[in-house]
Amino acid sequence: MQDGALEKLFHLRENGTTIKTEVMAGITTFMTMAYILAVNPSILSVTGMDKGAVLTVTALASCFATLLMAAFANYPFALSAGMGLNAFFAFTVVKQMGYTWEMALAAVCVEGVLFFLMSLTNIREAVFNIIPLSLKRAVSVGIGLFIALIGLFNAQIIVGNPATKIALFNFKQSMLGGTFHTTGITVVLAIIGIIITGIMLARDVKGGILWGILATWVLGIICEVTGLYVPDPKVGAFSVLPDFSAGAASFLPADPSPILLKLDFSKVASIDFLVIVLSFMFVDFFDTLGTLMGVASKANMLEKDGTLPHIKGALLSDSLGTIAGALMGTSTVTTFVESAAGVSEGGRTGLTAVTTAVLFFLSLFLAPFFMAIPAFATAPALVMVGFLMVSSISQIDFGNLPEAIPAYMCIIAMPFTYSISEGISFGIISYAVVNTLTGHARRVGPLMYILAVIFILKYILI
Repeated sequence: MQDGALEKLFHLRENGTTIKTEVMAGITTFMTMAYILAVNPSILSVTGMDKGAVLTVTALASCFATLLMAAFANYPFALSAGMGLNAFFAFTVVKQMGYTWEMALAAVCVEGVLFFLMSLTNIREAVFNIIPLSLKRAVSVGIGLFIALIGLFNAQIIVGNPATKIALFNFKQSMLGGTFHTTGITVVLAIIGIIITGIMLARDVKGGILWGILATWVLGIICEVTGLYVPDPKVGAFSVLPDFSAGAASFLPADPSPILLKLDFSKVASIDFLVIVLSFMFVDFFDTLGTLMGVASKANMLEKDGTLPHIKGALLSDSLGTIAGALMGTSTVTTFVESAAGVSEGGRTGLTAVTTAVLFFLSLFLAPFFMAIPAFATAPALVMVGFLMVSSISQIDFGNLPEAIPAYMCIIAMPFTYSISEGISFGIISYAVVNTLTGHARRVGPLMYILAVIFILKYILI
């Protein structure tokens, strides 16, 4: 396609970007999201779903929904099966509550339909617009800390600890226990990757985040070939070398038919089914809004009053992606916070999203390569993107305490509760309470009070 056609479609000059920048940003976004192609099948397969089929539909649903984002909103945001929501699908709805995965898919589909209707009637857009600008900026900061924490956990630089809840990886214990060449070396590689990526950003290297991922991956390959890294799938340490053991079949996508159109609506009239739908809706609703607020704020896409142009298109993409994903056979599709990686590389239009979508499609035929990208290679990107998003904290007026305190509550809640939606919940409740009790009730508005009450009831009833 000629440059003129791309300019007409995506308004590149108007958004201060170029084809090269957009493509690089799209590649970066995909590289930071590629883990979902391995993680989503792993999580959903515990329900009895075919792992290969889940990989195929995850790639297809991600491609479809991300293309919708480009077409409806011209935004550089990518979508895929949401982390957290897939775990809720597998471990709570299916394993704990006893529903079949077919029934769970039906609940996801109903959620998507309801969100589609809400997007058409401007309900979701109204909620986005009513949230104060200080909280929108706080969401960006909170997401920065949240994804940095995800990166540190993925690399095992930070680990769970019974005594202190979380702790730094214990190198001494790893060496004495004989696990250094399995897990310890990957932590070292992740730390080196963070340093490499940080240096590239500091030196303003174009595509620095992407090059950081690739450099860390290459170091991992060298370590595996030389025996410094010894994979052990039992502890989650997988080979970083592409697997071509299946020959030509390695490049063919798995058959999606075992899970395609397998939805079971037989329990749709039950109270339990309604509770599941509402649970999916709540998390998806505010995770999506939080991601849009945070990433759009970082990209300077918000208007002066804090509104986001073309948000309806973004929300429609999200809801239609969820419906399509459920029909194909995967859990809730949502806008990914890793889109911030592409935005940090300069992505500003739907061409970034199209690039990411094309790579999701190609991943169907290049799975050995994409499946080999280890978590310790993408972790540095998440940590550095976290830094870039935290920089938005300078735009919050900490001298205005009724605005600053709720912003602070929103920021700290996201990493500490490991949830974007909980961070928004803390921010909205505290905003309503603090401003009301300090004589600034007019700032709050009726819809903010309604949201605060809904959040409080959620904690009591769900």
